[in-house]
Amino acid sequence: MFNVMVLAVPMALAAEQAAAKASGLSMGLLGVAAAIAVGLGAIGTAWAQSRIGSAAAGAMAERPEIGGLMLVFLALPETMIILGFLVAFFVLGKI
Repeated sequence: MFNVMVLAVPMALAAEQAAAKASGLSMGLLGVAAAIAVGLGAIGTAWAQSRIGSAAAGAMAERPEIGGLMLVFLALPETMIILGFLVAFFVLGKI
């Protein structure tokens, strides 16, 4: 997932330079690139959190004192969707 987001930035920059001439198709492709960046990041985050959540429930059943640590582990995959939003904003040129 991270590779997709990392590779999307150079492609988006190239597309943005081409969009300076701004045809309707190029603006549409920028929208598709932004949607892919957010969508794939969201899918990856959901998959990771589903795996972490079930493992955390089992671990906390045995050792309840690790509940705070499990919350940190559940928050870590959120960085993927945050990076996806950043890529989308850069692609669309809003920042």
